[in-house]
Amino acid sequence: MNRTGLSIALTVAALVGVVFGVISQFDVDLSAFFFDSNIHMFRGNAQPWVQHSRDAARLLITLIAAPALFAILGKLVLPQRRMLIAGRAALFLLSTLVLGPGILAHTILKDHWGRARPLDIVAFGGGDHFTPWWDPRGPCPKDCSFIAGEPSGAFWTLAPAALAPPQWRPLAYGAALAFGAAVGVLRIAAGAHFFTDVVFAGVFMFVLAWTLHGLFYRWRPTRVTDEATERALARSGERLRDALARRIFRRPGRRL
Repeated sequence: MNRTGLSIALTVAALVGVVFGVISQFDVDLSAFFFDSNIHMFRGNAQPWVQHSRDAARLLITLIAAPALFAILGKLVLPQRRMLIAGRAALFLLSTLVLGPGILAHTILKDHWGRARPLDIVAFGGGDHFTPWWDPRGPCPKDCSFIAGEPSGAFWTLAPAALAPPQWRPLAYGAALAFGAAVGVLRIAAGAHFFTDVVFAGVFMFVLAWTLHGLFYRWRPTRVTDEATERALARSGERLRDALARRIFRRPGRRL
């Protein structure tokens, strides 16, 4: 998570944004490559293995995120026990997952950026009109095309890649990008997303992970140690336990 990576991500966003903003038909043309006019269906929807691949991708993301979740919950329930993984790592992974695929992708953009999905536009047999990536005034009311949700989750793996040992980090970044791109191609092939939906999903997830990694690890005013993080979680767990105890023992009719 260095400035070179950020520069590359922003350059990709600028190039794709300008090209596909000026010639927005490129998005439709790329999706048309996966559309079978003989059966009036996107090829990705005609292949049973595509759904199995989507399920496998979700499972992989869950398995990667699970240790961080269990580590934080375990610390809150048992404040005196040491965490399963480093405190900063657990908070970093969970916060990027919640803020990225959870809030930014699904809550903010997909529910408020009214871009219709490829399979819903007139060019592919639907009833909605096509809008370029930059225009939020599309006809889709909710769970729309921009940005791609499942690829956002796949590109989130850039966050755990940033925590890999230095000698393995380039390989981890490459695997995360390949994973996100593969899931993105599957969603484009199914008519669920345009090319720009996938590209900006990757850019947004990287920028978010880059920013939070800086807050947790690189920038002196905000970075903390693993020990300080564990102490803070322990205090939160103790307060939570005390609050629950007070609530239980103050119920009407309950004697102390």
